[in-house]
Amino acid sequence: MAFDTLCVKKIVSELSEKLNGAKIDKIYQPEKDELLLIIRTKTENHRLVLSASSNNPRVHFTEHTKENPISAPMFCMLLRKHIQGGRILDIRQPDYERIIIIDIESRNELGDIVTKHLISEITGRNSNIILCDESYRIIDSAKHIDFLQSAVRQILPGGQYIMPPKQSKIPVLSDEIESAVLDFSKKGQKCESVIMDAVSGISPLTCREIVFGALKSNAYVISEISKDKQSAILDAVHNFNKNLTFAPCIIFDPSNKPIDFSAIAISQYGENYKTVFYNSMSEVIEKFYQERDRRERIKQKSASLTKLLKNNIERCAKKLSILKNTQKEAENKEKYKIYGDLVTANIYKIAKGDKLLTAQNYYAPENPDVKIALKENLSPSENAQRYYKLYSKLKNAEVEVEKQIKSTLSDLEYFESTLALTENLTSEADINAIKSELTDLGYIKRQKCGKRQKVQPAKPLHFISSDGFDIYVGKNNTQNDYLTLRFANSSDLWFHTKQIHGSHTIIKLGINKDVPERTVLEAAQLAAFYSKARESSQVPVDYTKIKNVRKPNGAKPGMVIYDSYNTLYVTPKDMQKTAG
Repeated sequence: MAFDTLCVKKIVSELSEKLNGAKIDKIYQPEKDELLLIIRTKTENHRLVLSASSNNPRVHFTEHTKENPISAPMFCMLLRKHIQGGRILDIRQPDYERIIIIDIESRNELGDIVTKHLISEITGRNSNIILCDESYRIIDSAKHIDFLQSAVRQILPGGQYIMPPKQSKIPVLSDEIESAVLDFSKKGQKCESVIMDAVSGISPLTCREIVFGALKSNAYVISEISKDKQSAILDAVHNFNKNLTFAPCIIFDPSNKPIDFSAIAISQYGENYKTVFYNSMSEVIEKFYQERDRRERIKQKSASLTKLLKNNIERCAKKLSILKNTQKEAENKEKYKIYGDLVTANIYKIAKGDKLLTAQNYYAPENPDVKIALKENLSPSENAQRYYKLYSKLKNAEVEVEKQIKSTLSDLEYFESTLALTENLTSEADINAIKSELTDLGYIKRQKCGKRQKVQPAKPLHFISSDGFDIYVGKNNTQNDYLTLRFANSSDLWFHTKQIHGSHTIIKLGINKDVPERTVLEAAQLAAFYSKARESSQVPVDYTKIKNVRKPNGAKPGMVIYDSYNTLYVTPKDMQKTAG
C-alpha cells in the first residue's frame, strides 16, 4: 500500500492548489478503469489521470498520452454528459481515507446549476471511480459491485453512495494518533507490524521508517526490544503528525530500478540504494507507475496472443517428435520389402494359419536364417502383400515426412520468432498488428460478424544515434519486412542477432555513407536488446548492407537470409526513443 493516506493528502493539496475553479474541458477513457481529464485554468491546461486499476490505482497529473478507443466507452459518454464543461469547486480527502472527491458544478438537462461528485477510491483491488449526484446517489461507476461480489457494500447505478467500512484503528492523520496504544505482546512480529495493527491509512514502508527513526534499525522483532525501545517507538508514533514534513521521493535499488515511493523522506535503506526527491507528489506517482502500468496492461491484453503462440510452439514440437519417429521407422523400409520377397519365395512352405516363417535370407551374406511373423488369418500371398504394402507406405512416408519436417520447422521458427517479438510490444496497436498477421496466415479465425474496426497501424521504434544517424527497430514481423524490404535503401546497414530470434534493425545512411563505429555499436546494442537475448551479455549481432539481405520465396513474414556479414559481440542496451 505505497499509495497511503499521506500520499493522498499531499496529492489532494497539489490538485486543490492548481485546479480549484478550473473547467473540465475534455474527458477520455483510454482504459476500462482509467480516465483522463483535460482541465483548463485561466493560465494553463492540466491533464489529470484517475485510475482504478486493481494493481496500480492512482490519481496524478501527467504529461504522457495514451491511445484512446475510436468509440468512447459508455461510462466516458456519461461523464461527458454530466460533468464536461463543469467547474471544479473543491477537491478533498474525506475522513483520512484513501479517497479523493472532486466536487463539480455543472448544468443539468433543464439548465439548472447542480453539483456532481466524482469520487476516486484508491483502495487496491477494490479501487473504483464513481460519479454521484448532489445527494450522493450513484449515477454510474467504472466498476459495478453487486451483492455477489460484496455483501457489505454495493456500487450500482441508482444506489446510495456510502463510504467504505471503517477499520477499528486510529487514522494516521487524525489528532487521536497522539493517544494511540501499541500492543507489544505479540513476540514473534516485527516492530512495524505493531504500528500497522493500531494505525490505519499507513503503508508498511512508512511504518518501517517510523521504527527506523526511533531505533536506527528496522530489523528488530518485538521479543528483542526493551521497554525503552518500545517507548521510543510509541513516542515516534504519537509525534508523527507534529513532525510530519512532506518530501515526495522514489527509492531506487542498486540496479537503478524503482522499488517504492513515499510522501515523506525515507532513510531506512543502505548506501547501495538511492533516494531521489521530486518537487511534487504527482511527479513521483507518474514516474513510478508509468512504465509499470504500461507493461502490466500490455501483458494483460497480450495474454491470449502469448497463449496462442505458446500452444502452437508446443503443437509444432509434438508434431516434430512424431515426424522424426516416423522418419526413423522409415529407415527400415527395405527390411519389409525383403520380408515380402522371402514370403513369396517360400510360399510353398506356408500353410494358412501359420504364425511364423523361418527362411534363409539370401539378401544377406552367408544366407542367415530369419524369422518372419505371419498373420494367421491371412493366406500366404496376403501375408506377402502385407509386407509389400508396409514397404510402400514407409517409402512414400519418407518423402512426405521430409516435407512435413521442413514445414513444421519453418512454423516453429516463425512462432518462436513472433513470441520473442511480443517482448517489444508497447501499445494495443502493436498487439493488433501481430493478431492481424496471424489472422492473415490462418492461425487465428477471422471474425465474420460485425464491421472490422479500423486500427491505426503501429510504427517501428525510432532512435537517433549519438552521431545523429536514424536507427529503426521493427516491433513485429510485418514491420521487420517493411523496414528490410521496402523502407531501407540497398546501402543502408541491417542488424540482427546471430541465430537468435529478434527484431530487424536498420541504420538509415541518407547522404552520409560513412557510419561511425559508435553508431554501429549502438545499433548492434539495440538489436540485442530487442531480441530474445535481452538479459544476456556478449550477444553476437550480425550486420551487413541491405543489398545482402533477401527473402526466400514462400518464406513467412520476418524470415530472411543474408550473406557477406560481420559480427559484433555486445551487451544489450536500450536508447531514448524519439517522439515519432
